[in-house]
Amino acid sequence: MSDGTETPAELIGAAVSAGLGTVALTDHDSTAGWAEAAAAASGTGLMLVPGMELSTNQGQASVHMLAYLFDPDDATIMRETARIRDGRLHRAERIVERIARDYAITWDDVLAQSSDGGSLGRPHIADALVARGHVVDRSAAFASILHWQGGYYEKYYAPSPLEGVRMIVAAGGVPVLAHPATHDKYRPMDDGTIAQLVDAGLVGLEVDHRDNTEIGKDRLRALAARFGLVLTGASDYHGTGKPNRLGENTTSPAALERILAAGTGSAPFYS
Repeated sequence: MSDGTETPAELIGAAVSAGLGTVALTDHDSTAGWAEAAAAASGTGLMLVPGMELSTNQGQASVHMLAYLFDPDDATIMRETARIRDGRLHRAERIVERIARDYAITWDDVLAQSSDGGSLGRPHIADALVARGHVVDRSAAFASILHWQGGYYEKYYAPSPLEGVRMIVAAGGVPVLAHPATHDKYRPMDDGTIAQLVDAGLVGLEVDHRDNTEIGKDRLRALAARFGLVLTGASDYHGTGKPNRLGENTTSPAALERILAAGTGSAPFYS
């Protein structure tokens, strides 16, 4: 319901076909897909862990925070995610206006790539650029026209990582820092900041992710040992929107149990 190319029901079907036992749904700043995914998972034997990928900003850096098993009706979560989605929407409109000066693209092109109730952003612009034939795929769009150092980039509102962790914890959720060791300058996180997040309730670090560097993974494992954090793995599957394969990275049963035990805002769907 945000930047994936499959519906929640299609995602569940793909997970079942892939032989996965557990899958988490973590759309950007949205819980709109929870109900559809839960209905699709019913009777399959698949455990669905409801979640979200919360957008946060640290200075010039964009930091994604995975939130599992929180209360989707929490007033603060609802208010902040609505504000984030609104900011992403207006930022996307401004970006399209800029790009349209140099490339044939319209706002309707972007809307055609989005899902109702989701969180519209740059991935949808990338897909519109692909549909128009300006780039070959989403990755190429982000490496060129939508690159953060390009002339079309704009920031948008999001809470700080510390505020994000506190918000998730207050809603009974389990915060895990998403892919914090990528090549992307938008996700730097020093040890002191990690320590602050741990003090606020950070539960884990996403280590097994295709965009994390090997050196970065070693650092994350050391940080997890130092602070007693859970190490998770994820495919970050987006359908055809990214090359990531469903199930290419997974979370250990022990780590999953810690996440399930820590979450009090909502329960996993399983039948």
